[in-house]
Amino acid sequence: MGTGGAEALVAGMARSGSQFGWQSAVASGGGHRAEALRACGVPTFTVPVARRKATGVLRATTATKAAIRSFRPQVVLAHNVSASLVARLAVLPRRLPLLTVFHGVAETDYTDAARILKRTSRTVVAVADATADRLRAAGVPDPVVIPNAVFPQPERVDRAAVRAVHGVARDVPVALCPARLEPQKRHDVLLEAWAKLDGDAVLWLAGDGSLRDALRLRAAELGIADRVRFLGNRCDVPDLLAAADVTVLTSDWEGMPIAVLESLAAGRPVVATDVDGVRQALAGGGGVVVPRRDPGATAEALRSLLFDPRARADLAEEGLASVRREHDPRLLMRSYDELLRTAIGAS
Repeated sequence: MGTGGAEALVAGMARSGSQFGWQSAVASGGGHRAEALRACGVPTFTVPVARRKATGVLRATTATKAAIRSFRPQVVLAHNVSASLVARLAVLPRRLPLLTVFHGVAETDYTDAARILKRTSRTVVAVADATADRLRAAGVPDPVVIPNAVFPQPERVDRAAVRAVHGVARDVPVALCPARLEPQKRHDVLLEAWAKLDGDAVLWLAGDGSLRDALRLRAAELGIADRVRFLGNRCDVPDLLAAADVTVLTSDWEGMPIAVLESLAAGRPVVATDVDGVRQALAGGGGVVVPRRDPGATAEALRSLLFDPRARADLAEEGLASVRREHDPRLLMRSYDELLRTAIGAS
């Protein structure tokens, strides 16, 4: 329950569920979102992350069973594949209905994911149309599509104040990449693209991960270390969005990235790779899609927005209209409410 998109969805649903008569609890590996939920009265339970190891699955299953005994739910909603496996093992004695929200995996992992999901989950929810298509092709029958949504964000702080904290002047263009420093996100492509940009623009990398040291070294090798800021894990992304001009993601794959939707809702245009859920999220406007692993195209798209306020404003207007129309949290919650009540009624 840290900074990822799935975690943001869980937190938003847990907070909003009371409007639909839900009583929700969250079982997770902990993190700042779990702490925030606990502070506003949502019961939380700590479950060690399974890490795809038998011993990890056993420990996670034991902790999940304890959470179920304590909270006594009528239905369990698991997010992603490993959580589905753990939840299935935990609910077996009680025969609770289990549904999975599938946020996506790498293209090469769909066959394995489908095999597990077919054995664990009564219903699989895909967060994007293309993700559902890939699940069907891998053998998951009839996944339900419920596109991700953006839940209300905290009120923004002053843009200039945030920039001042990070040592950036008012008129310097800033691109924000809110993504874990892991292979999927392809920050190496982004750094190569950034090296192709002239001018004094600054790139903020909000996130941490196993590639941090390698990416720092690469930035130095490319001669852009003074124009790239490694901000680490953040719980103030709305503030960073308020201070940035453009959001950029160069991922190899995505489900329906909450980071893109949050950017559109904040009036920030997006430059992102043309992959599954990104393509759907930007179909109504608000950004520029570029081919995967193409630093040149990424650099050109960034250049066209970072140094052109009018182009940014036009795309921002499109993005705001699109996210309000297609990714309203009330629509998402109504869809999940119907799905969960149907599962409870059929159990």
